Amino acid sequence: MKEAATPDLRVWRQFAMLAEELHFGRAAQRLHMTQPPLTQAIAQLERSLGVPLFERTRRRVALTPAGAALLPEVLDLLARATALPARARAAAAGELGRVRLAFVSTVGFAQLPAWVRDFHAQNPGVALELVEATGDVQLDAFARGSIDAGLMLHSPGQPPAGLARLSVGAEPLVLALPARHALARGGALKLPEVMAEPLVLFPRRILPSLHDAVVELYRAHGASPRVAQEAIQMQTIVNLVAGGIGLAWVPASVRQFRRAGVVYREAAGFAAVGRRAPALPGCETSLVWPQLPAVPMAPALARFVEFVRARVAA
Repeated sequence: MKEAATPDLRVWRQFAMLAEELHFGRAAQRLHMTQPPLTQAIAQLERSLGVPLFERTRRRVALTPAGAALLPEVLDLLARATALPARARAAAAGELGRVRLAFVSTVGFAQLPAWVRDFHAQNPGVALELVEATGDVQLDAFARGSIDAGLMLHSPGQPPAGLARLSVGAEPLVLALPARHALARGGALKLPEVMAEPLVLFPRRILPSLHDAVVELYRAHGASPRVAQEAIQMQTIVNLVAGGIGLAWVPASVRQFRRAGVVYREAAGFAAVGRRAPALPGCETSLVWPQLPAVPMAPALARFVEFVRARVAA
């Protein structure tokens, strides 16, 4: 059986006008047409739907139960159709759309909550879809096209290759120690003493540049990291430190994750034996996104990048 053609918006406007006027003559006049074509259009609409929408007598026109049930849906359809041109212009300007944003946990401790709140306030038509993900997971997601941008952690000046980026901040690494550990009791710490302790470290695959910087720090002083346990999430690393598994080098922002049983010591408090204090590695966070030749950035993403750029500048 051949399917009936779907009525177009013109026919639905005619139906809505007649439903409002309940008079063919007045409805036709408001539609700037004569009555016979309107009568024919409504009759054809009813035939295509297979149900009567209006009851007609010589004295009155009334909606049938089917017509009354259909009317709110038709009015909503017409309102949305009327709004389409403005929505198209808003989407082109980046005022409508979505940004699928991945982020590392350290950003979630500090900048991200305020950014999400303020970006929503300034751009209510743009949805931020957030997913927490480590750097390696973000790179896979970029390759699949399942995210638009990411907030990644890396060694200063060593962002992942092949992505456009905006630096959003740098911070030192600090040492997380179990609160009951002898090295957590204050006073100057000597780096060789720290390096002799077991270490909780993130796997190289999730933060290669920062992992290598920590390992190189140890090697430069004739030591090798005694990795007692690897863990992916910074919260997990801190929890393992609290459990006495080992010490951990973490970004300074992790201090906002206040975990009982853990003490954070700043790098400025460390001293070396018989030599100048070595430079301890730091870390940098960047907003990254794909940059393809001859492919313009999506307007909503461009709006978010400029929002972050303004925040960083401020």
